[in-house]
Amino acid sequence: MPDDTVRSANYTVPCDDYVHVVEFSPYNCGSPASLLAYGGSQYVVVGTCRFKEEDTEVDGVEFNSLQVFLHGVRVECIAWSPESRLDKIPVFIRFCTAAVDHKIRLWTSELQNSCDVKVLEGHTSYINHLVFEPAEGKQIASVSDDHTCRLWDLDGNETTSFRLRSPGMSICWHPEDLCKLMVAEKKGTIRFYDLVTQHAILSLDSGQMPLMSADWCLTNTIKVGAVVANDWKRPAHVDKARHFRWSRANENLFATTGYPGKISSQLLVHHLGHPQPVMIGSASVGAGISWHRTLPLCVIGGDRKLFFWMTEM
Repeated sequence: MPDDTVRSANYTVPCDDYVHVVEFSPYNCGSPASLLAYGGSQYVVVGTCRFKEEDTEVDGVEFNSLQVFLHGVRVECIAWSPESRLDKIPVFIRFCTAAVDHKIRLWTSELQNSCDVKVLEGHTSYINHLVFEPAEGKQIASVSDDHTCRLWDLDGNETTSFRLRSPGMSICWHPEDLCKLMVAEKKGTIRFYDLVTQHAILSLDSGQMPLMSADWCLTNTIKVGAVVANDWKRPAHVDKARHFRWSRANENLFATTGYPGKISSQLLVHHLGHPQPVMIGSASVGAGISWHRTLPLCVIGGDRKLFFWMTEM
């Protein structure tokens, strides 16, 4: 493998604590900058990011913190609502989180030093992933170790529940196919549910377990990817793989991460046209991964830092 595939992060942003999860908003927020949220042990920070690839007057990366939300318990997942806009007066921020206490919290803020938070209760074990309905953001879907996929309205009511055959690890709601949910289970099965009939209409079996993460390609609905055990159908991580995420800017580009280690966590960026990773990165005790909405750039959290890698294709 060529040495030039191994790269340090292009940019870093300092944080006050260990970052457990980080998430770019996948939606246009009405600003040249991108919304980004990251979660620590007690809080969530919401801010905007701008990169020199978007604006030559920016020196590398420009991160502006907009609001710190006191969370109280460790944040495990973050999902952005498509309703979040910075071009409204006042601005409107909405996102949800899942925490180690098995609860979902729905946060709404106008960035005026206060916010509204609703607690959604029902899951009986760890929540592994959650997502907003991507057109209007009026529903939330979540999957958990309690073998359920649940849908919620914005008042905090559980509206639908699907019984799974193993822990739910990932859930995707595609903007081009709003009547279907993709649910990935730890036993290695990925099912697509019809939300009208509330039945599974298609299933894919990886043939291996445990499946840890899966994603539905934003720019091509026929592409689904997952990491199972220590690979994604090619040898990849020396340790267990933890996350799989398609690029939002390039349908042939995706990233995988290894489990957060005691020293470092490995990031691999792959291209479907290349047999080996096109980029390898490493972050100190890295956690979480997210792709920028329009750039081939991904971020992972770490010990008091955010690490950003730009993929040059």
